[in-house]
Amino acid sequence: MRVLLSTYGTRGDVEPLVALAVRLRALGAEVRMCAPPDEEFARRLAGLGIQLVPVGPPVRTMMRGTGLPSAAELSRYRTEMLDTQFAVFPAAVDGCDVLVAAGLAQIGARSVAEAAGIRYVYASYSAVNLPSPHHAPPPRPGWPEPEADDNPTRWEWDAHQVNAQFREVLNGHRASLGLPPVDDVRDHVYTDRPWLAADPVLGPWRETPGLDVVQTGAWTLPDERPLPADLLAFLDAGTPPVYVGFGSLHPSPDTARRAVEAIRAQGHRVLVSRGWAELDLVDGRADCFAIGEVSHQSLFGRVAAVVHHGGAGTTLTAARAGVPQVVVALQLADNSYWAGRVADLDIGAALDSADPSVESLNIAFKTALAPATRARAKALGTELRTDGAAVAANLLLGTLR
Repeated sequence: MRVLLSTYGTRGDVEPLVALAVRLRALGAEVRMCAPPDEEFARRLAGLGIQLVPVGPPVRTMMRGTGLPSAAELSRYRTEMLDTQFAVFPAAVDGCDVLVAAGLAQIGARSVAEAAGIRYVYASYSAVNLPSPHHAPPPRPGWPEPEADDNPTRWEWDAHQVNAQFREVLNGHRASLGLPPVDDVRDHVYTDRPWLAADPVLGPWRETPGLDVVQTGAWTLPDERPLPADLLAFLDAGTPPVYVGFGSLHPSPDTARRAVEAIRAQGHRVLVSRGWAELDLVDGRADCFAIGEVSHQSLFGRVAAVVHHGGAGTTLTAARAGVPQVVVALQLADNSYWAGRVADLDIGAALDSADPSVESLNIAFKTALAPATRARAKALGTELRTDGAAVAANLLLGTLR
């Protein structure tokens, strides 16, 4: 069996497919992956013996700065990405039995699979990305938000925006492949049986007419890398610190500074993860330590709380570690959804401002660091599954065979 996996985005978009690739290879499948050409992704896949098919520009370059590209620039990027997919995917899918596409940028994948006569599976990492009357669609950068408050109308507006951006270009490519046009681009990409690679306790799917969602559990791998010696020395030198990190996103410098100030006000030490924003708030005081890329699975069990941006992977890793969370939702993609899940489950606090005040951060930390919150977070951690990638790999290959 040969499988082509495809995604485009930051580490949070790539790592789940890496986990699926490893599980598929363990079952004897051959795997190649379409992903951004960033050096860190190339190293990651090469280290696992997975062939990388580079698609699009490096993501880190696009993510520089605290602001997003303009609406016009984003529209151009999206069209160029679709053209690139039709240029790259046909050769990448050659000899494959199935194409698994994950994420919001995979507009051309199903058409290429259709032309090749192979199976196509769409996967989402968060329930909020799939149409349902139970939630509103997440914001899409560069596109206007509708004035309507009801979820069905907002999803209709979302479909309209997707069609306005992609339908003409997509159908032009489909015509060149001898395929009929599609009317609803978003539903065409998602299919009526999408997969949901999210934990059913942390991010459950609520039954929705018209969608037969297959929830496999989150796609992750064990990360047993030891922590660096200097980090271990800091951890061992005092009480558990509070971790602050925003992954690939670039928060306002004031956000990180205020978070450190609020954590210190609660009497806790601080760990600052530099991330793609290259944060470095160490001011010479012994209670604050800056770190680079480390294993969150090894680290989070040793911290008092995790402050983050609401990424699916960070939210899951912190929840599995049984540690309280403070989510500063940066209003991108599924950030607000995961912030809401943390609040709904009472395993921490959620801030709906991308630039929260010290006062609101103080209140959030009091909530997250309370003994009752820690007890709930610890209890929830025992309920979360770790077999999602294996479940998906067995399901995928089982149906193909």
